[in-house]
Amino acid sequence: MTNWQGRDTKLPQGRLTIFSYAVVGSICLLLLGFWKLQVLDSDYYAQLAERNRIRSIPVIAPRGRMLDREGRVLVDNYPSFSVLVLREDEALLEQHLADIAEGLDLTPDDLQQQIDAARALPRFNPIVVKPEATPADIAFIESHRADLPLLELLMVHRRKYPEGGFLAHAIGYVGEVNEKQIEASGGRLRPGDIAGKSGLERTYNDMLMGADGMRRVIVNSLGKEVGRLEQKEAVAGKPIHLTIDYDLQLAAENALGPQQGAVVALDPQTGEVLAMASHPAYDPKDFAVRVSKEEWQQLNDDPTRPLLNRTIQAQLAPGSVFKVVMATAMLESKAVPEDFSVNCAGAEDFYGRPFHCWVFGKGSHGHVDLHKALVESCDIFFYNLGKRLGIDRIFYYASNLGLGRKTGIDLPGEQDGLMPSEAWKERVYKQKWFPGETISVAIGQGATTVTPLQLAHTVAGVAMGGIFHRPHLMLGAKDTDQAGFPISDNTVDQVTQGMYGVVNEEGGTARGAHLEGIEFCGKTGSAQMISNEGKARAGGHVGKDLADNAWFVGFAPRRNPEIVVAVLVEHGLHGATAAAPVARDIIKAYYDKKSHEEKKQYTVELKHYELDNAAGAKAVAEAVESGEARKER
Repeated sequence: MTNWQGRDTKLPQGRLTIFSYAVVGSICLLLLGFWKLQVLDSDYYAQLAERNRIRSIPVIAPRGRMLDREGRVLVDNYPSFSVLVLREDEALLEQHLADIAEGLDLTPDDLQQQIDAARALPRFNPIVVKPEATPADIAFIESHRADLPLLELLMVHRRKYPEGGFLAHAIGYVGEVNEKQIEASGGRLRPGDIAGKSGLERTYNDMLMGADGMRRVIVNSLGKEVGRLEQKEAVAGKPIHLTIDYDLQLAAENALGPQQGAVVALDPQTGEVLAMASHPAYDPKDFAVRVSKEEWQQLNDDPTRPLLNRTIQAQLAPGSVFKVVMATAMLESKAVPEDFSVNCAGAEDFYGRPFHCWVFGKGSHGHVDLHKALVESCDIFFYNLGKRLGIDRIFYYASNLGLGRKTGIDLPGEQDGLMPSEAWKERVYKQKWFPGETISVAIGQGATTVTPLQLAHTVAGVAMGGIFHRPHLMLGAKDTDQAGFPISDNTVDQVTQGMYGVVNEEGGTARGAHLEGIEFCGKTGSAQMISNEGKARAGGHVGKDLADNAWFVGFAPRRNPEIVVAVLVEHGLHGATAAAPVARDIIKAYYDKKSHEEKKQYTVELKHYELDNAAGAKAVAEAVESGEARKER
């Protein structure tokens, strides 16, 4: 029988040693991990704990308001809420992505794209996933605080724009920043931020934006706010005062009405833009939050081009308004005698090709000098004048009077227009200039294109004797003077006298726009969209989209003008019937307001005078009474 009691039951010494080392090693690892947590990574985990307890919410600065020249509010703000997503816990965010998208009525792809776009930002920076929360969004967030602590509401201030696209192209609109804007901002802008995208909103964005603040709140394990810490207040954007006169802007919008075109009114003595309208207009409110791709595409595909600011971007032939430039070039260059005259028979051949006057088929102008040529807009006179001046001399005066280059207005997107020359054609088309092309340019056709603002600027400079002021929309803007192009008093007198005759003399092309008691001067223009040959091929009938554009540029009074108005009515046919009445209504509104203010000022001064005299009479009476009393004593 085996003796079990005598067997040694102790573990082998080797196993015991291994086990001991394993225990010691485990303890060392635990101590090392504890030391790493408590010493090396203490700040990191303390920050994580702090973020679980303390939440930083941005305080968005309201944008500055826009006011008209008299302090009336044009653009304001209204309170709203945006939806924020907190990204500290990416695993939790990924887990609830579909629930968040469904609750906020977003597609998972759209939500994921917004989150991916913010990958470069620190994780503790929340992102805006829905710029304007609906009541349903707010209810969803509040009712899911416990299970979706990743969502937060942020109070913001949305833009409140005038109704009906009033002043829309000048004001512009705001929208969510894109990657290009973020990169160019030097870290100031983040995904989801709102910034100016066009118009004055874009030009003066830095001034209007202000500086955001930050509030720190204490939250519990459910993400509910239970206390507040310090708060950095937001600094509101600065308001900007515009040169726009609300009353004149309203008159311009109403006068242009449903017609497709543009109006711009300037103070030629300062360059201040008093009114600026472009129709059709978009509604800036559609961009105040986020415009969908479908809506954006629809606006871009609209054949009426509502996004185009026609006052500074419509580059079209000026038609007969260009004759003001031709007359100035004639008198200033002295290349043609002042008493130069022609006989208008309704048509004349130049370089083997017939050119018609606008009265062709209805009659003729007969003997025409410069004054009559301006008043009755005789094409034959200016054809002959253009032949004698030549394209390069015309280019010299037109470009120095402001055509073919930007005015420098404080709006983005201004276009240059085009003033052709021999060098231009050689550079662009590698062809020589043909003399016959000058004939068309002489009446504002051919390759010549301008914007309504350029025409207003040019005519203002001519009427002011060659003194040009840069057009601007910011009231009190500095550095608005431009290098002058001196024009003699004789030239100013003859040109403005001709433009006065256009509106006030029998036979003037805009006689119907006459205003009693106001020295209203101007020049009409009708610019072809298709050549006469093209019209002939179409049997003399063209669609409305190829009908002539109607122009009118006018000012008042005749000497030292106070207001200049340029009007474009696309496909309006005749400047006299389509464009001149618009300018007339604006000029009338200007003088009606001026008369009302003068009467108001007179009434105030009269009351002060009466009060002062009443006080004086009372003082005299008291003095007399006092003197009589002393005599009796």
